[in-house]
Amino acid sequence: MKSVPQRFSGQQQNYEGPLRVVPVEGRRGLRQFIRLPWSIYLDDPAWVPPLLIERRQHLSSRNPFFEHAKCKFWLAYRGATPVGRISAQVDQLHLERYEDSTGFFGLLEAEDEAETFRVLMNTVETWLSAQGMRRVLGPFNLSINQECGLLVEGFDTPPAVMMGHARPYYSARVEENGYRKEKDLLAYRIDADFELTRAMRAVIARAGRHVHVRRLRKTRFGEELQILQDIFEDAWSQNWGFVPFTKAEFEHLGQNLKHIVYDDYVRIAEVDGSPDAMIIGIPNVNEVIRDLNGRLLPFGWLKLLWRLKVTRPKTARVPLMGVRRRYHNSLLGAALALMVIDRSRRPGVDYGVKEVELSWILDDNKGMRNILESLGGVVYKRYRIYGKELC
Repeated sequence: MKSVPQRFSGQQQNYEGPLRVVPVEGRRGLRQFIRLPWSIYLDDPAWVPPLLIERRQHLSSRNPFFEHAKCKFWLAYRGATPVGRISAQVDQLHLERYEDSTGFFGLLEAEDEAETFRVLMNTVETWLSAQGMRRVLGPFNLSINQECGLLVEGFDTPPAVMMGHARPYYSARVEENGYRKEKDLLAYRIDADFELTRAMRAVIARAGRHVHVRRLRKTRFGEELQILQDIFEDAWSQNWGFVPFTKAEFEHLGQNLKHIVYDDYVRIAEVDGSPDAMIIGIPNVNEVIRDLNGRLLPFGWLKLLWRLKVTRPKTARVPLMGVRRRYHNSLLGAALALMVIDRSRRPGVDYGVKEVELSWILDDNKGMRNILESLGGVVYKRYRIYGKELC
């Protein structure tokens, strides 16, 4: 029986030999690429080992992202020991939308050595330049619609599901290579039993009989996915860096979440019968897989199911939320946002949820930030997108 590599700290090892960076090839190379974080985070109590099966699926040809993106992966070795990794992506949908000759890096993990970061970043930049790119942004693991941003604040708490983690030295090492802040993404933490203010209740009351908020109908899951995607893409279409999901990507995301999302955590608000706002909440799976060390076999899957369906996680995350653009900057728009937030969190309280993460929120999204802070939400993690012009 194959065993998961034992955790060991890359920070406490002193590997000998020259540094070399090679493309990831074959099953063995991909296995080393996926498992490298175990060597970086052993002595980091906040790190959550990802499920190996999920990581393999994410980087396999079954991920619909690869239908419109070209990607390359590299590993850095000292001798025979992998000490760093990185990816590069050229997304055709981004190029069609923005025409800005921008490529991306991601999946960055490495030992605390300046040379390792320098060689990894140079490798990405050389490859992207050969693809005709004049600018690089990152990290994106693998796109803006997946895990993105480098953690720069909030290292002392575990990441929520589908959010990243990093060592504190990562940001300094990236900046040493000429990268500068492009945009900050915020993660808010809020008590699940928050109370709406009197002013908020008045805004909701004013919306009155025009708005009906309903839960997800899993018996019509395909139709519901289309509604959720349509609202989300209309709501987010003017946001920084926005690239719409393809139909296959959103269906892939929906199928991955279908078996862990509780119907009550997804809400759709209809204005006079028209679906115009939505929110998707998910149980924080990271809370229940922390001790599985990436494995579902032989008994990890039983623990996972029991913890999701019986004991239930005490934390949750809201990864997607949106109100159609025609209601932005209006009282009705504010009411729609408040109503879907309030209706989705009530079942969570009944299930024993204590805290909810809402992420990510653009740092310049003052409207949403004001709403969350009025409800008692606080920024507890900050993720940074870096950029650099290529020669």
